[in-house]
Amino acid sequence: MSASDSAGSSLSLADLLALAEKHNPELTAARTQIEGAEGDLITAKAYPNPEIQVEAGESVARDTGVTRGILTGADIAQPIELPYVRRPRREAGEAGVDAAKAFYRTISLNVLTRVKQAFYNVLRQQELLAMAEANRSLLESIRDKIRIRVEVGEASRYELVKAEAELLGATKNRESAALRVEQAKTALRALVAGRLPPDSDLVGELPAARREPPNLDALRDQVQRNHPALIQARAEVDRATSQLELEQALRYPQPTIKAGVYREPNLEQWRVDLIVPLPLWNQRQGPIARAAADRARADALADRQLLSLLYELDTAITAYRIASQQIETFESGLLREAEAALKVAEAAYRLGERGILDYLDAQRTFQAVRVDYINALFDKNAALLEIERLRAQDYQDQSL
Repeated sequence: MSASDSAGSSLSLADLLALAEKHNPELTAARTQIEGAEGDLITAKAYPNPEIQVEAGESVARDTGVTRGILTGADIAQPIELPYVRRPRREAGEAGVDAAKAFYRTISLNVLTRVKQAFYNVLRQQELLAMAEANRSLLESIRDKIRIRVEVGEASRYELVKAEAELLGATKNRESAALRVEQAKTALRALVAGRLPPDSDLVGELPAARREPPNLDALRDQVQRNHPALIQARAEVDRATSQLELEQALRYPQPTIKAGVYREPNLEQWRVDLIVPLPLWNQRQGPIARAAADRARADALADRQLLSLLYELDTAITAYRIASQQIETFESGLLREAEAALKVAEAAYRLGERGILDYLDAQRTFQAVRVDYINALFDKNAALLEIERLRAQDYQDQSL
């Protein structure tokens, strides 16, 4: 199932994957989330800024013996972030970066897998279009021959009417197949952000038959170990845990050290103050409860993500086995039997032993078997792509 060359540009699967990595908006948005998470980490690691207060005024004497003059003063205050507050804030930021990177890998897996499936779908639709065109040409040739036979009186008018009807149906099928090719290319074009030229030609073929995938237990272990969606879910749990620790630590007062100097006309003062807020009315019950709820929610979402991936794995394995059994049925004899039946019907029709209806029925049967075989090949390859996506092995070292 290879695409034919044309005057337009030729694109392989590798070219399309490169276009998707560079231009797909989902991947672009995921990359910006990494940048945002890294910014949050910078904020989490930053120390609180000091504050400077400058004062100026004038002393006015109201009693005798009091000196008039200019009053000046300056204070500097530095909030002290204690270690038990700083550590969970930093760990929450680091977990956020890990979650953003894992989210990018998840989106990359999904997008690139969809690009592969869309690419192979275009190839499938092009192959079905070629079959439809060949079938239409064949029926047109049969119609022309029957028309000559009717004109010379060797065949009935009914055979020509039947051939015309079959040709009309084949023409309609050809138009539908051409429309499905354009629809498949449109879906692929959307995944590469419109970078697929309208006159481009896709060069490639469905992968050859592969060995049976590893057993289901081994695949489950690989999914739980490698899939970035689970890594992201665990990072979200770590971030929620650190956020809960942070909210609990913020119940304790965070002191501020303040130092200043004050000058009067005949006096100079130096002061050092320690400011400690008193948690009397607000002990952060609300933020702590919210953080605890977020922690429980992150745990539940991680469990749901695991169950969802294992369900998708079971579904992909089942689809692979069904498609493999169908292909084995086709290749073990069904294709040859349909082709042999068509040849027998064609020979019998030429010898006058059978009518046009028997030959057209054999032709339709052969076409239907070939279409089902091509669809089974595509379904098997789609199931393999889904298994690769779930195993997440091809993208472990992908650069960000």
